[in-house]
Amino acid sequence: LAAQVRYPCVVKPQVLSGSRGVIRADSAEEFVAAFTRTVRLLRSLGFAPGTTGVLVEEYIPGREVALEGLLTGHGLKVLALFDKPDPLEGPFFEETIYVTPSRLPGAVQAAIVECASAAAAALGLRTGPVHAELRVNERGPFMLEVAGRSIGGLCSQTLRFGTDMSLEELILRQAFGFEVESLSRVGSAGGVMMIPIPGAGILRCVEGIEEAGAVPGVEGVEITARIDHRLVPLPEGASYLGFIFARGERPEEVEGALREAHRRLRFRIDEELPVINPVVGGDPGLAVIQ
Repeated sequence: LAAQVRYPCVVKPQVLSGSRGVIRADSAEEFVAAFTRTVRLLRSLGFAPGTTGVLVEEYIPGREVALEGLLTGHGLKVLALFDKPDPLEGPFFEETIYVTPSRLPGAVQAAIVECASAAAAALGLRTGPVHAELRVNERGPFMLEVAGRSIGGLCSQTLRFGTDMSLEELILRQAFGFEVESLSRVGSAGGVMMIPIPGAGILRCVEGIEEAGAVPGVEGVEITARIDHRLVPLPEGASYLGFIFARGERPEEVEGALREAHRRLRFRIDEELPVINPVVGGDPGLAVIQ
């Protein structure tokens, strides 16, 4: 298989989310290592051979965006188009910053919406939320993935509609046939940073939360990782350290506020101790460090 693949490519499990198990490979050797690692992850999560698969996709260079939309009888209504200003070039694809509105030219944004709308129609999606991830380069927009769901994690907190309606309320009101006052987003610019995990280990403490929250434009800092618990980075990991939310007059201000708030946070992560197994046939109170 490695000899048939065109490089660079991306190995991606058919299940999982949040870029978990997604690895770029630039050569046959890297492909074998990436494929093996992804399959090992699936097995560790209880997926037996034959119950799911692994996709091998062409790597698409370019800027990445996320589209949040709502399908109605009149087509796709864009609720927000997020720029992802940090490059996502691999070998792993840990997302960090989302900022809306997009700073891409209007014609490029229109092409993105057209691509997302066509992808949703191809899947038979007609009503309800749509979340799409795309990449844009000189050849135009390319669909990475699209699904009938809303944005994940706590990221939706950066979106408010009408008279301060949450994204979840908006989706439920549409689903139950209630009147939706407005699909217009509240505020000038907004963004969220999914705080990346800098390395594996045990999270002992997080300092600088108040200092980060004091950055102009920052609305909140939420640490979701638990103290004294294990941190696992991508591609095996399934979560972030937390989230930073910001608003401002312009997307550039929001991005700057998120980066400054993150710079003020300090994380103490201790190295994880080796696995300890009981001594076979000996005192159960004794153990061997491997």
